[in-house]
Amino acid sequence: MISDLNANEPTGPLENRWTRHRFDMALVNPANRKKYRVIVVGTGLAGGSAAATLGEMGYRVKSFCFQDSPRRAHSIAAQGGINAAKNYQNDGDSIWRLFYDTIKGGDFRSRESNVYRLAEISVNIIDQAVAQGVPFAREYSGLLANRSFGGAQVSRTFYARGQTGQQLLLGAYQALNRQVAAGTVTLHPRTEMLELIVIDGRARGIVTRNLVDGSIESHTADCVVLCTGGYGNAYYLSTNAKGCNTSAAWRAHRHGALFANPCFTQIHPTCIPQSGTYQSKLTLMSESLRNDGRVWAPLHTDDSEADPATLPHDRRDYFLERRYPAFGNLVPRDIASRAAKEVCDQGHGVGPEVNGRRLGVYLDFSEAIEQMGEARIRERYGNLFEMYERITGESPYTTPMRIYPAIHYAMGGLWVDYNLMTSIDGLFATGECNFSDHGANRLGASALMQGLADGYFVVPYSVGNYLARHEPNSVPGDHAAVNSAVTAVRDRIERLLNAPDPQHPPEYFHRKLGQILWDNCGMTRDPVALREALARIPPLREQFWREVKVTGSGETFNQTLERAGRIADFMELGELMCIDALDRNESCGSHARTDHVTDEGEARRDDENYSYVAAWEFSGDTSSPNLHREQLRFEFVHPSVRSYK
Repeated sequence: MISDLNANEPTGPLENRWTRHRFDMALVNPANRKKYRVIVVGTGLAGGSAAATLGEMGYRVKSFCFQDSPRRAHSIAAQGGINAAKNYQNDGDSIWRLFYDTIKGGDFRSRESNVYRLAEISVNIIDQAVAQGVPFAREYSGLLANRSFGGAQVSRTFYARGQTGQQLLLGAYQALNRQVAAGTVTLHPRTEMLELIVIDGRARGIVTRNLVDGSIESHTADCVVLCTGGYGNAYYLSTNAKGCNTSAAWRAHRHGALFANPCFTQIHPTCIPQSGTYQSKLTLMSESLRNDGRVWAPLHTDDSEADPATLPHDRRDYFLERRYPAFGNLVPRDIASRAAKEVCDQGHGVGPEVNGRRLGVYLDFSEAIEQMGEARIRERYGNLFEMYERITGESPYTTPMRIYPAIHYAMGGLWVDYNLMTSIDGLFATGECNFSDHGANRLGASALMQGLADGYFVVPYSVGNYLARHEPNSVPGDHAAVNSAVTAVRDRIERLLNAPDPQHPPEYFHRKLGQILWDNCGMTRDPVALREALARIPPLREQFWREVKVTGSGETFNQTLERAGRIADFMELGELMCIDALDRNESCGSHARTDHVTDEGEARRDDENYSYVAAWEFSGDTSSPNLHREQLRFEFVHPSVRSYK
């Protein structure tokens, strides 16, 4: 074990650190930038903005995505908004308040310098997006509108109805396309990264598979930037797009990139409940709905099948308002999720039974409609209400929505320092792909903020600072490390295609893994359940490699092969998630250990022993990773009991 990792944090007054750090960074002369090649993997908000900005600066950029267009990146699914400390509502917001809310929301398990930088940059992101034409909602006066999100008592969330992620992604996409037309960015859609090329300890390229024709190619560069999202799909059922995976990050991890806090996976409280065991995907309802919707469950268990529209108020339990009067329905996601689970576990759930249990509570808009009128609610949430009705056949205008928590976001990810550099020289990780800004729980509307902050405003400085220390240096295509990486990809594909006893499709194993993770390392965890998961995952992984059935070949379009490769990586990551959850002997944020709770049932941290980032190193044996620690030092905020009452 290593007691401390060097995060390369600047020192001095917190509000001056990023400004001073930027001044101290090395720069690449504009005339020399065209000599350097940069690979950016992923074209969501983090990747699209990074590639566009680096291209605008003059670097030669290769941009990769496995979708048919960057517009299909999962960032498009973010609905509710993006945070920024503009204080347009004049309700007391500030950069410092956004910083503090984010540190507190993450249960004091994130790095102060990174979080303050995020809050500081937030105001620039909105200006950038408006300049690109992102159609944010506006007040009657013409000023940009704001609404509230969980974990804050001010209105700081900018939004475009329930399509904020889509509109922001279109802004980044048009900036990216401008650079494609200018010739500084080369776009490679329908191309998946399957291996990292490391030469003399430096990340120098990637190996990809063309998902249309199956061709394997190597691409080399002076550095690599991963912007590949999170790993929520390890649970099988999640709000993530089905294509979301961890393969790029996991390839980097197996080459030495530390994986930080893998047990910190966020549960979102407002998901459409699972309707049957046949489902392979869950659908998110924006957290913004909790602005005007009230969460409740029947007070009596025998009212579970009663008509919610006519059930008297004295037979309803508005449990979030009852337990957390200061924040009410706008408590952070981890707290709202656990409260909903407890209510359902006690027999007060609603909706159809799944495996003998009713997994749902109500999100009711009847009072808001009565007070403001249906037209106003339709203006704010019309597309979300329409999506809900299409899926459930019920109109939220007349019948309360049914919601239940679901896996949504990964706070864990590749460990990075203040410059977003991983433990591999020349390999950067941005957005949800890294661990850096959210601690043990992410506040709503902060994902888009982090992705764009990293891509537009941090990575361009970090990449320049790194490249200024290295001469442009082309790697020959026949280099031994390149050939070795290509061979590793081909061998892995052959192994997937030629299992000894093929019996089951990849989804068969993914569903089993997901159930193990949800039951044992999901909304709540305990040592017995985690040890059970660690006993069950290795045999399941062995069965996968022995019995996975992948039809077709590797030389053509083959989605079964794609999924099999991603599930193989989930099998290894799932074990690491449980190892990390068992090792972190405390409760914090989304990591809720039932053996570490207060008398009131809330999470109990152990700041004396666990105020650190757990960064795991691949040892060659998935069951015995090496733990490294980055001690968290709080100079400007004092970790306290996290209360929203």
